[in-house]
Amino acid sequence: MSYQVLARKWRPRSFAELVGQEHVVQALVNALEQGRLHHAYLFTGTRGVGKTTVARILAKALNCESGVSAEPCGECGSCQELDAGRFIDLIEVDAASRTKVEETRELLENVQYTPTRGRYKVYLIDEVHMFSNHSFNALLKTLEEPPPHVVFLLATTDPQKLPPTILSRCLQFNLKRMPLELILGQFRRILDDEGIEYEVPALEQLGRAADGSMRDGLSLLDQAIAFGAGRVSEDEVRAMLGDIGLDQAAPLLEALADGDAAALLAAFAKLVERAPDYEALLEALLRLLHRIAVVQVEPGADDPEAGDHELVAALAGRLQPEDVQLYYQVALLGRRDLDLAPDPRRGCEMTLLRMHAFRPDAVAASSPTGAEPARRVPAKAASSAPAPQAQARSTAPPAPAAKGDDAWHARVAQLNLGGMARQLANHCAVVREDDGQVVLRLEPASEQLRTQRSEKALEQALGEALGREVRLTIEVGKVESETPAARDAREADERQQAAEKSIASDPHVQALREAFGAEVEPGSVRPR
Repeated sequence: MSYQVLARKWRPRSFAELVGQEHVVQALVNALEQGRLHHAYLFTGTRGVGKTTVARILAKALNCESGVSAEPCGECGSCQELDAGRFIDLIEVDAASRTKVEETRELLENVQYTPTRGRYKVYLIDEVHMFSNHSFNALLKTLEEPPPHVVFLLATTDPQKLPPTILSRCLQFNLKRMPLELILGQFRRILDDEGIEYEVPALEQLGRAADGSMRDGLSLLDQAIAFGAGRVSEDEVRAMLGDIGLDQAAPLLEALADGDAAALLAAFAKLVERAPDYEALLEALLRLLHRIAVVQVEPGADDPEAGDHELVAALAGRLQPEDVQLYYQVALLGRRDLDLAPDPRRGCEMTLLRMHAFRPDAVAASSPTGAEPARRVPAKAASSAPAPQAQARSTAPPAPAAKGDDAWHARVAQLNLGGMARQLANHCAVVREDDGQVVLRLEPASEQLRTQRSEKALEQALGEALGREVRLTIEVGKVESETPAARDAREADERQQAAEKSIASDPHVQALREAFGAEVEPGSVRPR
């Protein structure tokens, strides 16, 4: 096989070629230039961020025939052999396959002998956390009194599993996950050098899929080149990854901008035909909403070279900023709770319908023709009847009150609250909501829940949910409607009664009563 995969072909061979990890490079370069060398280094970080690459470059810097230097020549015999992976004094060990103490002792028996070819004998132990306790003890003895000609380079993705006695004898360097910008920059350099055509949105998809790992990214890039027959295109990468493009998610936001539930369901049904990954669909919506929010705050912040720049700019002009914030929060919660839905498709569909149902009742922006802005009508269930014309000072009840207790209960369930603030919301009912003011009524028996801290937390959470500043007023008095807490208690009581009735009517229980005079112990029945 003459072809060499990109991850190996473009593996850095010097500190200058490393992409990212500047904090690690600077520390190692300074130590090499000042001659402040340690006998054991530990490199930690997630997969594919350069742990073994940094270790091999350090081994080359220690054994270059021109002397210990932060810039090994790369031309001498030692450098050439290290690059080729056949340097006799670099002993590379995969700890995952050498977990037995006998193997570790056998490995360390030769530590006392001087190097055969180079200046230092270097032990590079990958995934060192896989060693057994006995193996760690054997390694510890060597680390406590290491010969002057030996350097240990340890690498792991899970440093928490290393004994403190090992950690205390190593200089530890934590390699960071690669930012998307660095991965994309390396993609461009490689493809330009290789003379391979590419589309920038395709590289962005691959970079996101790499999830901070340069090695994974280059493997995906290799796969994309093969999939596209020597060309990296957006459509083919999307097909390869099963990804959802922003242009595919855009019709959903367009329908939401129009307040058109039928169009929203139609756009979703069109996506369903492609059998998408519904979590990926919500992630695509989140990415698109994030870019829209940024553009609405700073129009020049989006990359004008991006292929979907005009799409993002158009949606930023159509959507209200408070709606964008609400949609983002709903999508975030919907993705988190997707596993709790009956199935992912219904969970995703309900997330979209929730976005439509809970749009803030805010004033829409002026139309391009300069027409008078219209007050947005609160979302209702899909109907063929047109919505009534809103007046400048409507006397209709505000949105939460108009939708009844269900809307308030649903909103409380969505709020990012806990502790006493959550209990306060659960024991309140909506009196009215208008002009940015929300008035709630609290049961007198629950007045102890109303503290300055809990009230402030509830006000802030309501503002985040509505996407605008909220002034909260809480009255204490008789609550006519059913609070969320009262509903929960009622439903729990109904479930309990149903469970007790089910047990009482169970033929097996009745047979036990008749045969043995058995009785169900009071309080022992619990609903499933």
